[in-house]
Amino acid sequence: MPQPAPNARQSAVYLLDQVIGEGRLMSDLIAAGKLDRLDPADRARAQRLANDTLRGIDRADRLLNRHLRKPPPLHVFNILRLGTVELCMGGDAHGVVNDLVGLVGRNKRYGNLKGLVNAVLRKAAEDGARSWNDLRIPRLRKWLRDPLVAAWGAGRVNAMERAHFQGAPLDITPKADAAFWAEKLGGQLLPTGSIRLTDAAQVSTLPGFDTGDWWVQDAAAALPVQILAPQPGEKILDLCAAPGGKTLQLAAAGADVTALDLSHRRMERVTENLSRCGLTANCLTGDALEHDGGPYDAILLDAPCSATGTIRRHPDLPFAKDGSEFGELIALQSAMLAHALTLLKPGGRLVFCTCSLLPDEGECQVDDACAGHPGLTVDRDALDRPGIDPDWTTEEGGLRLRPDHWPDLGGMDGFYIACLRR
Repeated sequence: MPQPAPNARQSAVYLLDQVIGEGRLMSDLIAAGKLDRLDPADRARAQRLANDTLRGIDRADRLLNRHLRKPPPLHVFNILRLGTVELCMGGDAHGVVNDLVGLVGRNKRYGNLKGLVNAVLRKAAEDGARSWNDLRIPRLRKWLRDPLVAAWGAGRVNAMERAHFQGAPLDITPKADAAFWAEKLGGQLLPTGSIRLTDAAQVSTLPGFDTGDWWVQDAAAALPVQILAPQPGEKILDLCAAPGGKTLQLAAAGADVTALDLSHRRMERVTENLSRCGLTANCLTGDALEHDGGPYDAILLDAPCSATGTIRRHPDLPFAKDGSEFGELIALQSAMLAHALTLLKPGGRLVFCTCSLLPDEGECQVDDACAGHPGLTVDRDALDRPGIDPDWTTEEGGLRLRPDHWPDLGGMDGFYIACLRR
């Protein structure tokens, strides 16, 4: 007999078990179809519950430690964490406690702990909400916090952590007429031209989605193409193109776009979005280090990186990674940048960017590239774009974006962007 489909809370606990216990990224789990048995609303709710728990796990553990003599098995601990966060964020105590006690009770391995779960969650419902906001803002894990403090100082990292804890609203990039779509969707038109939605419903149900009038893209992620300033008819290469927001921007500007990514599955998603938006690009699957096309008028290289700038929307990242891949990523970025320069026309421009908060994946890469390629310069004037604060410009002429920027607007992803000319 087939098993009944799991509910949103059960699926959220599964995501927590995989992220914390197995070091898997939530995006990989979702892409692998682990939530496909849920209807779209429950799928979104499961992700939201898991993300809220990961953002608040430091506070949850502090509250739970008051009522636990020792940590229970991870699966049960994650149930308690999810329940505590949901209760402290205003969840209905009766529904939360009963559902999670039932979840433990149905588990053949941990069913004997349902009494513990019931007692602890009822205590959390009584005292947790009162003390939740008195606890410190959750901190990044030590493997990441230490290098960030070394780079930016404790005060700035504290501000980043505050932005991470608040999470991320939904940003979209309109194909045209940003003011019209901001009004139609009830969103806020940001200084850089993106539209921010704070209480968005399911994305695919919003006006303009099916007709391809806009796509989801964080405001910071939309800036590399603005800085590249594509012109109609220009031959432009988008390296490491997936998930495709920048490809869509380039195509919407009228450029002759070649989009390349290593993942066939991810490039299928890019192709689908191009079709939905009525845009065209030459989509290729392959290794960026082996591409021999061109020469190109301009190149956009959004290099593989630690993705540490995206934690406000991907709080699973610090739990699924440990920093051990930093050295390999930095070497790959350097090799990709060097190869991309060989594909560029004389006088052409290349925007290098990473969604990282680590200078080794941004400022240092551009410094090294300029030192190793005579005649390569950083185009500071390219950063003169609407909404870009001059204080975000770095010493070597790049743009450093951090999650704590725009605190009154809801923050932004961390990014490094530089426009190079040869």
